Amino acid sequence: MAKKQKKPVKHIPQRTCVGCRQVLSKRDMMRLVRTQDGVEFDPTGKKNGRGAYIHNRRECWEKALKGNLEKALHTTISEENRRSLEEFVSSPAIGQND
Repeated sequence: MAKKQKKPVKHIPQRTCVGCRQVLSKRDMMRLVRTQDGVEFDPTGKKNGRGAYIHNRRECWEKALKGNLEKALHTTISEENRRSLEEFVSSPAIGQND
């Protein structure tokens, strides 16, 4: 008897939201990365540097900006960088609380 070959199961990377600590697939989250210039949004998910993942929900961003983000990225966020992230949070790119 010939053995049937099983299709390999594709691995789906899981990440934890810095704001609410819920685990979801990497593609369902937004990535921030620590660079030499500060903390930046990484739409491709491929920039070099230490990254942190956050849901596309305003409440998660607000919790993350209160301190969890600095801890996750092992850095201190400058006031200028914090203001630019807060402006990003208030933009339509970030969803309302679900």
